[in-house]
Amino acid sequence: MTVIDVRDLRKTYGSTVAADSVSLQVEAGEVVGILGPNGSGKTTTVECIAGLRRPDSGSVRVAGLDPAAERDQITRMVGVQLQQAGLQGKLTVREALDLYASFYDDPADGPALAESLGIGPKLDARYDNLSGGQKQRLAIALALIGRPRIALLDELTTGLDPRARRTVWGVIEQARDAGTTVVLVTHFMEEAQHLCDRLVLIADGRVVAEGSPRELIGSAGAPTTMTFTPSAPVRLDDLAQLPHV
Repeated sequence: MTVIDVRDLRKTYGSTVAADSVSLQVEAGEVVGILGPNGSGKTTTVECIAGLRRPDSGSVRVAGLDPAAERDQITRMVGVQLQQAGLQGKLTVREALDLYASFYDDPADGPALAESLGIGPKLDARYDNLSGGQKQRLAIALALIGRPRIALLDELTTGLDPRARRTVWGVIEQARDAGTTVVLVTHFMEEAQHLCDRLVLIADGRVVAEGSPRELIGSAGAPTTMTFTPSAPVRLDDLAQLPHV
C-alpha cells in the first residue's frame, strides 16, 4: 500500500527552484533513502511531505491526506526529525520526552527510548548542556516517541560518532520492524546501504534515479580510482600485474 505519494512537486523561493517536478512513492513498511548534493531539494521535499511547507504546484498525499490542509491528522501519524531544530535551553531531556509523549494517545516509554539511543544517563540534563550528538539523538527520540506510522528523518546521524551511529541504526531497524515507514535523508552511503530498501536520488530539484542500493551501485559502472604518492620508485609493470588493475 502506498502511504506517501508525491506527484510533480514544485517549490520555489523567489528565483530559486528548490523542487522541480519531483515525483516519488513510498510503500508501507519501506525504508526509503533520499540522496543528493546540498541544495538539491531533498529537505524541501521532506518538509512538503510533513506539511511544513506548501508546494507551489503538484500534489502530496500522506496516507491519503493532504499534509498542508489536514495537519491535525497528519501530525498524529507522522514523526519528524528536522535537519536543524532546537528546544528551549532549560528544558531537561525527561521534560522534553514527557512533553512530546503528551501529544499522542499511545506513546512509547520515553526513558526506555532514551536509553536505547544512549542518552539514558542524560534524562535530567538541560538541553543547553547536551553535546551536539546528544541533541541529535534526543531529536530522533522525539520523532519516534509517538510510535509514528511514518517517520521523516533528515540527516539522521550527522555529527554522531561511529558507535552512536550504529546505535541509532539499530533503533531505526526496530521501528521499521514494528511497522513504521521511514523516509531518510542522508549523505552517508554506508547508512543508505545498511538501512534502505530503496533509494531516490535528487539533483537540481529533480529525481534522477531510483532503485535498490544494489541496483544503483550496479548501474553506476564506475571504476575505482586510487591516487597516491609513493615513498619510493614504483615499477608500473608490477602494478599492472595486480588483479583488476
